[in-house]
Amino acid sequence: MPELTLLVIVVIILALAFDFTNGWHDTANAIATVVGTRTLSPAKAIMMAAVLNLVGALFFTEVAKAIGKDIVDPKNISLVVLVATLLSVIVWNVVTVLMGLPTSSSHALIGSLIGAAVAFKGVGILKIHGILIILLGLVISPVLGALISFIIIKIIRSIFRNKQPSKVKRTFRPLQLISAAFMAFSHGASDAQKAMGIIGMALVAGHYNKEFSVPFWVMISCGLAMALGTAIGGAKVIQTVGSRLSRLETPQGFAAETGAAILLTTIAKIGVPVSTTHTITGAIIGVGIADRIRSVRWSIATKIIYAWILTLPITAIIAFLLFHLLTLFGL
Repeated sequence: MPELTLLVIVVIILALAFDFTNGWHDTANAIATVVGTRTLSPAKAIMMAAVLNLVGALFFTEVAKAIGKDIVDPKNISLVVLVATLLSVIVWNVVTVLMGLPTSSSHALIGSLIGAAVAFKGVGILKIHGILIILLGLVISPVLGALISFIIIKIIRSIFRNKQPSKVKRTFRPLQLISAAFMAFSHGASDAQKAMGIIGMALVAGHYNKEFSVPFWVMISCGLAMALGTAIGGAKVIQTVGSRLSRLETPQGFAAETGAAILLTTIAKIGVPVSTTHTITGAIIGVGIADRIRSVRWSIATKIIYAWILTLPITAIIAFLLFHLLTLFGL
């Protein structure tokens, strides 16, 4: 049991490190628009997001259950699978944030878990139905984010069409603080659960729990890890999403954040793990299209889409190779 206990501790530490890199990597998801519209300075926006990430992490566990039970049965895997999974995600998050690419930590985690599980026992170990539902959510979320934010900005323009633009901007400045706070909360509610799911799996695989569950200490630990990562922030990703993808004013920022946050909170309660990066990026594109198609910088959007497409297969391969590398060292 000493080796088993040590591996459980390693998985917990790596899961918290993943949540830290998730917060660091995905800071832009919560605050890019409020920084892009200059409603808040980056420092103030980052601290607000960190606090609300923690609060959001304490509200739901449905996404954690989906990660922990719907991709592979935790009773059928080893702790080495989870170690390889987390190492793969952390490497990918660090590399992409240094490159300034707003890729999906959700894609990275799911791809890595699939790759490591297949390396352990082959494709037959996977729960294909659960994986297909998760992948469908990942694909649909940016489209729904774009649609909802498009509708919201159209309603706003209909209501304020006879108002001077300067007055509209002043009106939405305080409202965007609320929408940014909502987005930060929904980010914590959605993304912090993913590491919770991995730790819950480790407790089952390590024979500490008979059935999958998420203890409160796991919730608070993951929330704090994400909040710390968010507090450090990822300036390059904030710049890509907040200002390079589409030029935003306060009404557009409000519409994008509100649309994305509504979708993320709803889906977090349902229990489908989606990408906050996909969702907020889709929402920003949605408000850009509502203005005019050319207002979206499609070269940047294309770069992001390529990164999304490549994330899942690349992380699956990395985790597959890491699992075999770890087994060579006798783990």
